[in-house]
Amino acid sequence: MRTLAIGDIHGGHKALTQLLDRVDPQPQDQLIFLGDYVDGWSESYEVIEELISLARKRKQNNHTAPIYLRGNHDELVLNFLVKDQRNEQWLYHGGSSTVESYEGKSKDDIARHIKFFTENLVDFLELDGNGFFHAGFHNLNGPHHEYYKNLPYWDRSLWEMALCIDPNLSQDNPRFPNRLKLYKEIFIGHTPTTRLDSTKPIHAANIWNVDTGAAFTGPLTALCVETKEIWQSDPLVDLYPDEDGRN
Repeated sequence: MRTLAIGDIHGGHKALTQLLDRVDPQPQDQLIFLGDYVDGWSESYEVIEELISLARKRKQNNHTAPIYLRGNHDELVLNFLVKDQRNEQWLYHGGSSTVESYEGKSKDDIARHIKFFTENLVDFLELDGNGFFHAGFHNLNGPHHEYYKNLPYWDRSLWEMALCIDPNLSQDNPRFPNRLKLYKEIFIGHTPTTRLDSTKPIHAANIWNVDTGAAFTGPLTALCVETKEIWQSDPLVDLYPDEDGRN
């Protein structure tokens, strides 16, 4: 059995199907998607269809069910689908491609996707002593104590803090941040590693960032929690050569 954390997809359906083919999930594998399934490339609708289909097929075959975390872009798209909210900042940061992706879809199609966003997504996950988040958390006592419940899929401070920590500092050192001591390891997306000139997951303190910039110039990545083996799609700029994504 493998536990596989999968980074931000951002409308890249071609990358998603390519990555799943390369990972070749087995019946007992635990797939954990870290959120931001939409906004970027042209196939946000198709990505959600794929994720719904994946869950259905694995359930029918008595395979381990995938877990879908909520990303900040998923919250924004839900607001669009339910309330037709079209915030200008959201449209600029990938939302316009999602609006186009949903054009002409039936009310039943929209209803199925609303159900996916409202009933199938979780704000964060704690599993085997590890924490899985789209973004992170702020409260010193952990995500259960957040005043603002959307912080686990919006707040970047955990990752920014991890990047500033001396890499030689062990978790039993009193200077090691208490927030990070709540978990053996933490797996996140949200902040592309391409901002640090890397298309591979980056490890800082006890955090693994698996968002390898699929919304921009990087590939989509899956990381094995147990072994740290990685699988990647082709860069999305190659899979969608006639599009800009979020570039």
